[in-house]
Amino acid sequence: MPSRNITFDLDAGVPKAANLTIYTGSDFSASFNVVGLSNSPFNFENWTGSSQMQKSAGIGATTVPTATFTVGFTSAAGGKVKISLGSTATRNLQEGRYIYNLLVSSGSTIYSLVNGNILVIPGISSAP
Repeated sequence: MPSRNITFDLDAGVPKAANLTIYTGSDFSASFNVVGLSNSPFNFENWTGSSQMQKSAGIGATTVPTATFTVGFTSAAGGKVKISLGSTATRNLQEGRYIYNLLVSSGSTIYSLVNGNILVIPGISSAP
């Protein structure tokens, strides 16, 4: 899956939108190349991240996450962030549209970096 380019403005407080697709029963990952307003890589050294997906966020909807992604800074100094789910986790997802977000934090301050929709498409073959 290609990397998505994200401009991160700490003061704006507005996440970048990025829609994703997951195929059930297969490994999933999405990579983000993050730059600051100066267009240089954002330095994520000493930052942490978390990311979850859920079926809906509408009124009366459950707020229990459907899945929790593994978040990794593949190059913290280079602004590279990756979220992933293994095939066992994607196998248990039901077909349909979900929402997700990716939060990053430095100390006690939490920022919403990315959010969007995830389309889950059922797999046809079983794992080899």
